[in-house]
This record gives sequence, C-alpha cells and structure tokens, in this order.
Amino acid sequence: MKKLLIFAAVIAVVGSVSAQDAMKVIRVTPDALVWKDNPNIPKGAQVAVLQGDPTKAEVVVQRVKFPANYKVPPHTHPYAENITVISGRVGLGMGEKFDAKDGAMVTAGAFFSQPEKHAHYVWTGKEGAIIQVQFTGPGGINYINPEDDPRKK
Repeated sequence: MKKLLIFAAVIAVVGSVSAQDAMKVIRVTPDALVWKDNPNIPKGAQVAVLQGDPTKAEVVVQRVKFPANYKVPPHTHPYAENITVISGRVGLGMGEKFDAKDGAMVTAGAFFSQPEKHAHYVWTGKEGAIIQVQFTGPGGINYINPEDDPRKK
C-alpha cells in the first residue's frame, strides 16, 4: 500500500509539472512585435506571429499589417479563422469575386469568424489597418484565381 501511495504522489507531481509546461504565459507588447514580409499575400503587407508556429498543427495567433489601398484577392484557407480589427479600417467581403460593394468596411474592435474553405477577400481604403488572426495550423492560403497568387509571380 505504501508503494502505491508513493507512486500516486510521483504521478501527481509529474502530471502537475507537465500541465504547467503546456500552459505557458505569453506576453507580447506592441513594441516587441517582429514584422516580416509574407510571400503568401500580395507585397506590402507584413505579418507578426504572437503565438505558435504557422507551419505546425497548433494554435496560431498573428497580426497582419496592411498598407493603405491594399487588396488581398479572393481566397480560402484550410482552417477556420477568427479575425479582430486592431487598428484602422479594413474591408471584408465574401465570395469568389472581388466586389467592395458586397463587403463591409469596419473599424477597430470589429470581429469576424469564418469557417474553413470559405471564399473571402480583404482590402483597405485611404488608411492602413492591423488585424489579428487566430487559427489552428498548419497555415495555408489558396487563391480562387491562380493568377492572383503572389507566390507564382
């Protein structure tokens, strides 16, 4: 019985340490963001990863900074995504053809959630914008019109 109690205590301690390792505290301040070009989207936008690795099957939180008068043509992702507008104004439209009249231009604080493989497009107006995107990787983007894919240019 004594051995069983010692074994149970060891398992409890090891389990507690493993759970703590899985629950890491992440703190990112705006001045610590590392913005990088992303070849998956048209030139001019930049991405900063706050959490996770977009190449792996794990939760990813990233911010995308769009310049003024910018467009991401209609595309889909292999994952569902949650998008929050952090700053500026950004337009989001649904469908396989870009038409700003069919979309909505929103400001900071707006939130969108869309399912995997849902065709959509994004644009900015006279000012740039920053959005935060959360998804479970691995990441990916598929352009409806292959000629829009910046990786092929």
